[in-house]
Amino acid sequence: MAKTIKEERLRWVLPIINKEITLKDMAKLCPHGMRTLERWVAAYKKEGATGLVAKSTRPKTQPNETPIRLKEEIIALRKKENVCALKLKWKIEKKGVVIHERTIGKILKIEGLVRKYRAKKVKIKYVKVPLLPGELIEIDVKYVPKKIDGKRYYQYTAIDCASRWRYLAAYDNQTNEHSVRFLKEVIEQFEYRIRAIKTDNGAIFTNWYTGLNKRSDRQQKNIHPLDVCCAEQRIIHYLIDPGKPAQNGKVERSHRSDQETFYDRNTFTSLADLQKKLKVWNTRYNNLEHCGLNGKTPNEALAHY
Repeated sequence: MAKTIKEERLRWVLPIINKEITLKDMAKLCPHGMRTLERWVAAYKKEGATGLVAKSTRPKTQPNETPIRLKEEIIALRKKENVCALKLKWKIEKKGVVIHERTIGKILKIEGLVRKYRAKKVKIKYVKVPLLPGELIEIDVKYVPKKIDGKRYYQYTAIDCASRWRYLAAYDNQTNEHSVRFLKEVIEQFEYRIRAIKTDNGAIFTNWYTGLNKRSDRQQKNIHPLDVCCAEQRIIHYLIDPGKPAQNGKVERSHRSDQETFYDRNTFTSLADLQKKLKVWNTRYNNLEHCGLNGKTPNEALAHY
């Protein structure tokens, strides 16, 4: 029995070369066909047994191959921005070049710029109700990862669910007063009227689980300053279920982008320095393409309404 492709081909070619049998008669026995035998015999006569070694049938040239200049641009963008193939496609299309996201994915895979192991995601179909700008704003607080001069600082985040437009602010504390102050800043900065906000159940946002009056009626709660501010501004204040941060998914996802793209790449000398760099990063974020907006930026999405 032949152990290699070369030995298998020699088994059919040598009897023909040694004139033990004609090529026509061998073709009746060989499962590979006459044309294949003719090609093998010609290769043997030209190069000997070496000519029967299996060679790759992959084409050496491809007329539709992506230009090297475009490949280098894709690789450079991936290393700089660290965004997915779909977002890279949108960025390149804005320069007038059309390329499929799967082609970009193959280029990144060849260069080793993709994750080696991927967790299988459970796909759940959600019913998405279209929202208008200002119809729902998610608000949350993120700890600034590293202390500055030995002091902890806090990042307040507000994100519009319809356009993904964001507003960030850094403070030296997280209190009821800072929450009210931040909401007023968001109202001033956002060009649409805010109709509702959604927060978690932290004490800086609500008294639903804290703030009981010291009286016999334990169900009577103090009104939180943020709720007072919302009532004055005719804003509805929604709360997520306890222990369900996914219900504030948009602001939580934006915090991940803050960590990976902003905090992991920057250092700060003071609160003023943090606030300055945070403002620049927020402006950049509002001009980044989003998958949830089909390639539009938050500012472009706002201009659409």
